[in-house]
Amino acid sequence: MNDDIETILFSEEIIAQRVAELAARIDEDYGARGGELALVGALTGSLVFLADLTRHIRTPHAVDTIRARSYGASTRSSGAVRVTHKPLLDLAGKHVLLVEDIYDTGRTITRLLEHLRACNPRSLEVCVMFSKRGRRLFRVNVKYRGFEIPDRFIVGYGLDYNEKYRNLPYVGVLRKDRIIEAGNHAGKKRR
Repeated sequence: MNDDIETILFSEEIIAQRVAELAARIDEDYGARGGELALVGALTGSLVFLADLTRHIRTPHAVDTIRARSYGASTRSSGAVRVTHKPLLDLAGKHVLLVEDIYDTGRTITRLLEHLRACNPRSLEVCVMFSKRGRRLFRVNVKYRGFEIPDRFIVGYGLDYNEKYRNLPYVGVLRKDRIIEAGNHAGKKRR
């Protein structure tokens, strides 16, 4: 275990099992539905999850990405979310599944969904790996959910702090003494 991690919440094995379960549910729902499926991963946090998920899904599908920004050099959101990278795929008439690392306040997911709805998909659903109920500001209908997590700052499996820890194969709670709040150094959002 990395010395910066207070405790491990989900091991690599538990995460792999849950991804396989989510993929099986997605296959069950979309396999016989007809029409094209497109996974759209929210950069950068969902990359690891998106890569694992797409390898487990047997239903033919395309993969693309989208990016939104709401955090500058602060640990708190500015509140203004803007889409800075749009999918290159034509999503019109496709079943679109937004793949996100974490559902926290819901602000970013809400903005991404607004953008994706404007692409005229046949259907639009959300798949998140981690969900933190205690910080909700925006309600989002999440069809596929990996794990509920406590209101702690977690890293690993794509989740970062200052662009570090994304590569950890597990998810753990970052030690409080490793988090530098706004005003001292550039930081990442609180999850």
